[in-house]
Amino acid sequence: MAERKIFAGPKVRRLRQSLDLTQTAMAEGLGISPSYLNLIERNQRPLTVQLLLRLASVYKVDLEQLQAEGGGAAAQLREVFADPLLAGEIPGDQELVDLAEGAPNAAGGVLKLYRAYREQAVRLSDLAEILAREGHETSISGTRLPIDLVREKLEGRSSFFARIEAAAEAFLASLPSADDPAGQLKAWLKSSHGISVRILPVHAMPMLRRRYDRHSMRLFLSERLSLAERRREVAQEVALLALREEIAQELQDLALPVAEAQRIARFELARLGALALMMPYGTFLAAAQRARFDVEVLAARFDVSFEQAAFRLSMLGRPGSAVPPFFIMEVDHAGNHLRRAGVQGFPKARFGGNCPKLGHHLAFSQPGQILVDCVEMPDATQFLTICRTIDGPHAAYGERLRRTALLLGCELEASGDIIYRQAAEMPAARVLTGTACRLCERQGCLSRAEPPVTRPLGLDEMVTGLSAYDFQ
Repeated sequence: MAERKIFAGPKVRRLRQSLDLTQTAMAEGLGISPSYLNLIERNQRPLTVQLLLRLASVYKVDLEQLQAEGGGAAAQLREVFADPLLAGEIPGDQELVDLAEGAPNAAGGVLKLYRAYREQAVRLSDLAEILAREGHETSISGTRLPIDLVREKLEGRSSFFARIEAAAEAFLASLPSADDPAGQLKAWLKSSHGISVRILPVHAMPMLRRRYDRHSMRLFLSERLSLAERRREVAQEVALLALREEIAQELQDLALPVAEAQRIARFELARLGALALMMPYGTFLAAAQRARFDVEVLAARFDVSFEQAAFRLSMLGRPGSAVPPFFIMEVDHAGNHLRRAGVQGFPKARFGGNCPKLGHHLAFSQPGQILVDCVEMPDATQFLTICRTIDGPHAAYGERLRRTALLLGCELEASGDIIYRQAAEMPAARVLTGTACRLCERQGCLSRAEPPVTRPLGLDEMVTGLSAYDFQ
């Protein structure tokens, strides 16, 4: 049987470069000419047995390493170039071996790029081809992004998680004092787990709001966060530790099929657990009823932010409790829906939340002010909405502040004695809306952004209506 020739030029070149030798110096050590060594390094000459032994004796080279053909990298590169996009680019395997052996860092970069490409392709392959604006998404069959799976699960069910609420109440009852809940949570972290909380300046954590260092047992929080946000971060860390089993059980009930979706949902459940620790269910509900669900009063009473108190109102759906069926949504300047939840789930079909006349869009022009409306749908269903902007972490000079808007709402008939109801019943507060422009048939709407899909467009050259999209 003919002896297999060994071409290992790139490895010989890397060996020479690692030893900081010129071709002339290495050729002299091997007893060959520099031109012959140059041919070996370019894989135009094989390594003879004499040269292999000489390399092993002079430079202490592992002969098995020289005879290897790129190992796993070459096999992985074969998979890359078997992709239909690259099929036929490489006529044989030798170029792949040359790449794996001659430029291992470049080969690793190709593999990393291909993995990223494949992961992105999996994500994009089953995304919706059309992003509809009717309050639901028109999608093709297949899986969706993990964040979409989580949002769909959480928006479609009540935001009340019985296990988390019960565990939070039991945990708070075990603390020595309830006079200073935030201080008690911080003290529990230190006494039970040795975790201390430290506020770091912006230059120390320019890109992070929080970081938990397992080695030093310290929870670092950015000074960009408001006092209420710092307290929520501490409460969330407590929730991840003290309510771990209950969060895991609720997460299991969500039945999310993707590991990434499970991690996202675990984070969201921990956020809800943090609110349950900051505003205990029974105490908060009693205070809310006495204050007639005045969000700002509740925020001041529990030393939390407007956003935290509003979201807590949307989590009060304990079976048997007489609370208004609050729902909530958060949007940014561009109208992107960031979060949606509710006591009975978010009423996507009945309310939608996509009408440009809703108060949370107007709130951006009046930051910090509460806007109360009575929103009337085409079927005459009326909703009470309370809208207000909320600001994100403190922005440094030259940075744009992250500002979003909240819409807290409930059906007007079920609003009961809510303090905002009187303002909503004033004639000026009545706003005629729809679930979304493409499903709304209100004529003469100055805010219409799209034509309805249910009516043909009016193409009368002699008559032009007030709406940007006239229809018959």
